[in-house]
Amino acid sequence: MDQSKTFSQERPIRVFLLDDHEVVRRGIHDLLDAEDDITVVGEAGTIDHALARGPALRPDVAVLDVRLPDGDGITVCRELRSRMPGLACLMLTSFDDDALLDAIMAGAAGYVLKQIKGSDLVAAIRTVASGQSMLDPATTTRLMSNLRGEQEDSEPEDARLADLSPREHEILTLIGDGLTNRQIGRQLFLSEKTVKNHISRLLAKLGVERRIQAAVLATQAARAGGAAEQHKDHREQPGRHH
Repeated sequence: MDQSKTFSQERPIRVFLLDDHEVVRRGIHDLLDAEDDITVVGEAGTIDHALARGPALRPDVAVLDVRLPDGDGITVCRELRSRMPGLACLMLTSFDDDALLDAIMAGAAGYVLKQIKGSDLVAAIRTVASGQSMLDPATTTRLMSNLRGEQEDSEPEDARLADLSPREHEILTLIGDGLTNRQIGRQLFLSEKTVKNHISRLLAKLGVERRIQAAVLATQAARAGGAAEQHKDHREQPGRHH
């Protein structure tokens, strides 16, 4: 990412589309192909199709529907970016806070509302292709503070974390790092099914329903641990004054 990304008619932005509605895909496809500096290199209507075709097409931008019959575009974002770290994912959403937060955690470069005007969608694709973010700072801040508030309300989180087995702690840390079940399985030499079972158990122990909530707990615990270590080091150095 040192090189600044510039695109032109000779080197257009390569876009991949994922939406389960053919009419929507066709509309976006036609809209984008009318632009000199954008070309649609492929499209998919299912997650499997997207994961099978996407990486081979080497897109610069993936426009991903958040809600899909066989899962969600956020999983696709996470998977595609694990294979193509330079890929910019633009999520198509109806502005559900949970989906937006999941998208941020999965590394999405931005989100746009389904009701967006065609010209604004084109501008958004150009923005994320150039390496910039389409995540509104005010919205992101509000989401993160809401989430922190939620976690503070259910405070005895240390007690809940203490209930986890060493293996569940490992998996929770990797969830916090944004890894998919498949990546966690590879790293810990476990089958994807075993990872899923561990995650189901640890979610139940933590009293949360979604892995994003577990990921936030993991990052907060790591942050708290780091702050405690820093505080300890500071106290052990006499003569240090602010």
